Amino acid sequence: SEAVERREENGHQNKRLKRDADEEDAEEQNKKSPKRKIVLLMAYSGKGYHGMQRNVGSSQFKTIEDDLVSALVQSGCIPENHGEDMKKMSFQRCARTDKGVSAAGQIVSLKVRLIDDILEKINNHLPSHIRILGLKRVTGGFNSKNKCDARTYSYMLPTFAFAHKDHDVQEEVYRLDKETLEKVNKLLACYKGTHNFHNFTSQKGPRDPSAKRYIMEMYCGEPFVRENIEFAVIKVKGQSFMMHQIRKMIGLVIAIVKGYAAESIIERSWGEEKVDVPKAPGLGLVLERVHFEKYNRRFGNDGLHEPLEWTEEEEKIAVFKEQYIYPTIINTEREEKSMANWLNTLSIHDFNSSAVGMQANNKNSKNSSDLEGSDGCDDDSD
Repeated sequence: SEAVERREENGHQNKRLKRDADEEDAEEQNKKSPKRKIVLLMAYSGKGYHGMQRNVGSSQFKTIEDDLVSALVQSGCIPENHGEDMKKMSFQRCARTDKGVSAAGQIVSLKVRLIDDILEKINNHLPSHIRILGLKRVTGGFNSKNKCDARTYSYMLPTFAFAHKDHDVQEEVYRLDKETLEKVNKLLACYKGTHNFHNFTSQKGPRDPSAKRYIMEMYCGEPFVRENIEFAVIKVKGQSFMMHQIRKMIGLVIAIVKGYAAESIIERSWGEEKVDVPKAPGLGLVLERVHFEKYNRRFGNDGLHEPLEWTEEEEKIAVFKEQYIYPTIINTEREEKSMANWLNTLSIHDFNSSAVGMQANNKNSKNSSDLEGSDGCDDDSD
């Protein structure tokens, strides 16, 4: 029995020694790669996800951050308990893209262990439709949401959306003419500057100061053909956007170009009366890039930090969009006809009335447009 006791004691000692050695190794590893504040440049296709932001404790709705945090833990960048409580790694995303919305230039800030081959190791644990394309060191107090001065979104749509309602349109045959494109751009330019966008979101009154937003640019580029359908991309850059704002801005321009609403409705929408503004489908909306001009001026050339510009990664971003974002938008449009179905709901909107009769119309159009999910432009968490 003494021999057995000795063996057990030796066994316990060996286990203790092994555990101590493992802890020392981990400590040594942590010393070699201490935690540092960084930003990651992310690109992802949002189809099949309930947005960017993680809902801890809810496995019912899968988000982009669920996959990201899992990859950070598995690659050894963050301890497992940091994945359960994201505040421990000072995690912050620049914009909360919503259900189905993609991103080509999302930025997240967090503290990680700067392990060797960090990008390769994180990407090895991510699905191919989510990629980390770049990494930069930032100041210790950096917060990707608060330090962001502006965001650029794109919206890819089939050009038959601009065909006049009185014309019988064969969707695959339709091509956008120069005059219509000029009209689209003239209308989009009306949004530039500071306006009261209370009619372009829900739950904001006309006197709510936060409904005032500053749009720097908005235009539609030259059309191009993919899979026999002609598409165009609308770009919009603004300080920040409210929920549904971009989709409603585009929805109203489509309604005007198609002949459902008068051009004067845009000017009227800035006023205090409630205007019925249709919300274009969520498919096609992409967070293109986020801007940190003030941060770059202050810290970009201080000799310790790099400016948050991604010129070297631009080719990777373009390749990712061609491989994962554009094909998803094109194929989903072909299969589900989200734009064509939504266009059929425009006739039930009353663009001449103010608040009267709008509730009934909103109920009728809710089923077709809300299935797409919101555009996730509530960057400032209003």
